[in-house]
Amino acid sequence: MQRSIAPLDVLARRIIACESCPRLRTYCSEIAATRRRAFRDQVYWGRPVPGFGDPRARLLVVGLAPAAHGANRTGRMFTGDSSGEWLYAALHAHGFASRPNSESRDDGLRLIGAWITAAARCAPPDNRPTREELAHCRRWLAAEIANLPDLRVVVTLGAIAHEAWLRAAGWWERVAPRERPRFGHGIERVLPDGTILIASYHPSRQNTQTGRLSRAAWNAIFARARERLGR
Repeated sequence: MQRSIAPLDVLARRIIACESCPRLRTYCSEIAATRRRAFRDQVYWGRPVPGFGDPRARLLVVGLAPAAHGANRTGRMFTGDSSGEWLYAALHAHGFASRPNSESRDDGLRLIGAWITAAARCAPPDNRPTREELAHCRRWLAAEIANLPDLRVVVTLGAIAHEAWLRAAGWWERVAPRERPRFGHGIERVLPDGTILIASYHPSRQNTQTGRLSRAAWNAIFARARERLGR
């Protein structure tokens, strides 16, 4: 029997309407109004960005936050920036996406057995949400997790996303501090309920252009996710 996706649709509308963090809402609105020269003819999204993907997802990818001129412009996670170029190419290569690039909300891209989300839903100044802002957003991540019952593998992109998922999924409180899964590129942990958690560096330019994250090391993360899930 096909499961209704209505709860995720309702959740998306609630995320888009969120006004919990005045600093972030002001920043996103200002960016949407001023725009970058390369996108001056485009209408920016400028609102909180909901998760995106397949409601039957077995893979969850958790990023940090929308980019000011990426998802804050396009309205879809990891769409319209260099990080998204890395992510969707890897997802497509391993059978999780219908195409290797993501350009806009209406470009026809479909995720296959995967869902993409983030620790924060609004673009933060300098890519640094405060702990209070992350706490405000945690309810949205927790609600998405609750509405994705088929999840088996989680890939966290960066230390902030790693902690955000552990908190939203309830493991931060349930696991003793010394036993919490630590963050480090390629570190894998099987949690008591069978969920496989794989940590990765974020594909930001700070990591990809400095050589901290190579294309091979990045692709290996999603090859492993596919291997754990099977075909």
